[in-house]
Amino acid sequence: MNWYLDVLKKYAVFSGRARRKEFWMFQLFNMIAAIILITVDMLLGTYPLLYGIYALGIFLPSLGLSVRRLHDTGRSGWWLLIGLVPFVGGIVLFVFTVLEGEQQQNAYGPNPKLAPAY
Repeated sequence: MNWYLDVLKKYAVFSGRARRKEFWMFQLFNMIAAIILITVDMLLGTYPLLYGIYALGIFLPSLGLSVRRLHDTGRSGWWLLIGLVPFVGGIVLFVFTVLEGEQQQNAYGPNPKLAPAY
């Protein structure tokens, strides 16, 4: 749960780097929250009210995390735009998020795996 909350604390931070674990744990908790909200919305008959509010609220943290994840692999955040290319774009972004980050410091900051735990 801390992975999810840490991303929310960095609400609109687009600088730095994000580890694979941070990215995928956030995606997992985000998917669980979305499924729960969609289910509640359907039961209440208000779909997509609750889910829509949640999606709007989580948009900037998700975008910032995706940019930081691309930074960890040494790519600019502008690579997110490749996701607009049908079929291929989503696959390319998926591969980028699965790749291990650069071991050394890159143009976007130090390796987050080597950062001291706080």
